Amino acid sequence: MPIKEVLLFLKKSLELAKRMYSNFSFFLLLCITMSISQFSQAQQKTLSYLALGDSYTIGEGVDVSDRYPMQLVQEWNKAAKTPFASPLIIAKTGWTVDELEAGIQATPTAAEGYDLVTLLIGVNNQYRGRSVESYALDFEKMLQRAIAFARGNKAHVIVLSIPDWGVTPFAISKGVDPTQVANQIHDYNETKKEICEKHGIKFIDITVEYRVNGGLPEGVVEDQLHPSKLIYGQWMGKLLKELNTMKF
Repeated sequence: MPIKEVLLFLKKSLELAKRMYSNFSFFLLLCITMSISQFSQAQQKTLSYLALGDSYTIGEGVDVSDRYPMQLVQEWNKAAKTPFASPLIIAKTGWTVDELEAGIQATPTAAEGYDLVTLLIGVNNQYRGRSVESYALDFEKMLQRAIAFARGNKAHVIVLSIPDWGVTPFAISKGVDPTQVANQIHDYNETKKEICEKHGIKFIDITVEYRVNGGLPEGVVEDQLHPSKLIYGQWMGKLLKELNTMKF
């Protein structure tokens, strides 16, 4: 083969190699960029949690980190692939169901909804002597609110029963009839449970256990009425068990 043809062949081969290398480099760069982007998105994704309630949810008398919604997020995030962001807690000591509704209306919430919604409300309706019938109407509306916040995903809504405050040192010191309180709380909780069953919502009973340890010295905070970190930890454990069955 003449030298001129050999040189021409080599030149074309070199140009082809350059183009192939350039294409490979671009493909490799594209793959790396996509991988980094996907990894970044996975790292940034978090779950959202809305906790609705009263003093039991806001954690009257305990540190912010000891509230049961906060304990739940902290415990879940220890091992979860997808962590929860800090929960939005709409709750205040003394709130009845209708006051919780007013609190929701006054609080900015995420338009896209939440991955988890918990609801614990009703003790102040009972404390103020309101009828079970009126509570049933208010609670069902609030439950529907919770379902809507969960984007209609009923499997991601959890309702907790009302604790029996009649066992606390505060109640005893005030001369409260513990049997009367227990009976009223029972009626409220049975109504609450029936409404949850009607709508296909998970109902967690925390009342039975609370009647055993809610009045112990280690079970109350300084006011001798509201639960301690220890009690909230027990509620968190029940909630965590349910979360572990959910698909996020």
